[in-house]
Amino acid sequence: MAGLVDLIQSDLGRQIINGVSNETNQPEDKTAAVVSMALPLLMGAMKRNNSKSQGASGLMNALNAKHDGSILDNLGGLFGGGVDEEVKIDGLGILGHVLGGSQDNVVGAISKKSGVDRNSVMQILAVLAPIVLGYLGKEKRQQNVQSESGLDSLLGGLLGGGRRQQKKQQSLIETLLDGDGDGSVVDDIAGMVLGGGNKSKKGGLLGGLFGR
Repeated sequence: MAGLVDLIQSDLGRQIINGVSNETNQPEDKTAAVVSMALPLLMGAMKRNNSKSQGASGLMNALNAKHDGSILDNLGGLFGGGVDEEVKIDGLGILGHVLGGSQDNVVGAISKKSGVDRNSVMQILAVLAPIVLGYLGKEKRQQNVQSESGLDSLLGGLLGGGRRQQKKQQSLIETLLDGDGDGSVVDDIAGMVLGGGNKSKKGGLLGGLFGR
């Protein structure tokens, strides 16, 4: 199963980063940095919510309906001429639901680490959130996941690593979500998920995307 590293390195990942960059008027490398930090945080937040019965049923319903992956079928149309306001409003709703009271802390930590101002980080996340949920919906459909426990395994698989590493990743993610972590925690999380536990590889991943 493809994980977040595969997504970012794929043509689809490059198209997402390029489209979000153009939409938010942020440099592509800065956008990629924000996306690389946001993806594991959003997936980890969904995983935490999925551990609660109400959150799990809500996520399953969303993936079976509006967020089934169809948004990925025409990204050119999504980004062409500007992302529709309805998509952005949907994204803000997703962020509010997934991150809850942790939203300001997450945005602040990503801003601090990426050097992108908070307002622009929020704009990037609002466009990214429906795409992330659509990606999860597409993977759910392809893997024929029908249960809430299966959805939890799917989220863990997308984050990557063995069971022990996943537990450490989730612990770091929840530290940030609970307001006890800062930008350095974001760097650790992105390093574990995108660099196999080696933070130096994260720079290599983003450098590889842009030929640096």
